Amino acid sequence: MTQDPEMPPASLATAHPVPSFGLSIVVPVYRGATTVGSLVKALSELRPEGGLEVILVNDGSPDNSAEVCADIVRTATIPVTYVEHMRNYGEHNAVMTGLRQMRGRYVITMDDDLQNPPEEVTRLYDHARSGNWDVVYTRYAEKKHALWRNIGSRFANKVADWLLDKPPGLYLSSFRCMSAAVVRNVTRYRGPYPYIDGLIMQITQRIDSIEVRHLPRAEGRSNYTLRRLIRLWLNLATSFSLAPLRMAMLAGATMAVLGTIGAVFTIIEALFSTTTPSGWASTMTAILLVSGVQSMVLGVMGEYIGRTFLSANGKPQGTIRHVARSVDAATRSDVA
Repeated sequence: MTQDPEMPPASLATAHPVPSFGLSIVVPVYRGATTVGSLVKALSELRPEGGLEVILVNDGSPDNSAEVCADIVRTATIPVTYVEHMRNYGEHNAVMTGLRQMRGRYVITMDDDLQNPPEEVTRLYDHARSGNWDVVYTRYAEKKHALWRNIGSRFANKVADWLLDKPPGLYLSSFRCMSAAVVRNVTRYRGPYPYIDGLIMQITQRIDSIEVRHLPRAEGRSNYTLRRLIRLWLNLATSFSLAPLRMAMLAGATMAVLGTIGAVFTIIEALFSTTTPSGWASTMTAILLVSGVQSMVLGVMGEYIGRTFLSANGKPQGTIRHVARSVDAATRSDVA
């Protein structure tokens, strides 16, 4: 095994040398110690045209994923690159780090939980090449997630239909294939809140999808909690669209109209009623109609301002502790 020297904490260099492989497979690893070894073993049995490499990105996993991945690098029969984040940044940040290490003409991103059958990799890769597609997503006839997770995924895709300029009904799956040209453009993004599908939609519309199988999780439980899903929705909404701000503006205009109507009724009531306490109706109208929408508008603006502040302040997209490559991978790189 050869190991690169330790990089500076904020190093996220985008090298992208001349492609050495037909296919790169990027796998973000988080609590994947029990499954990632089986995944790499299954991937090593594939024979895609042009060969393949596997890139494992340990996103600050609290279990012993680091030791498992290091052992995979030492014993791998295919080129494997291992990247270790210094802390947890999230799935999309980990994938971005892996994409910067890729050396393939096409890249497939997939999870470490074996819910995406490794044998579907070759079919996804061949479909992208045969149709000269920039990106090919996968869709599932039946997802083997918990009910709340499936509902959350459907909600996120409905929001994406509205916020992103994407083909109607396209399911945005993390199991996707991208061309090297798309990856080069995606990895130019340096902000701390990447949303890969949003970046893809800004780059290309040559996109297709195929149906694949989805298996039950082999070990453990999903790493996606409700909190993580909400953070993902916020990345989608505030990083690649002004729609929330426009919604807030529309809500403000609507409340202004309703407030005007309420004011008219308040004046009428004050003129013709003798029982209403002086000033009560007008005060309540103002409070009920204005305070709620003001809080919402301030919240939306605060989210944008906060993200802008963190981006300007240099919050890193990911910090790399070290990069290790298997002997085969290093040899192939030297030859290239």
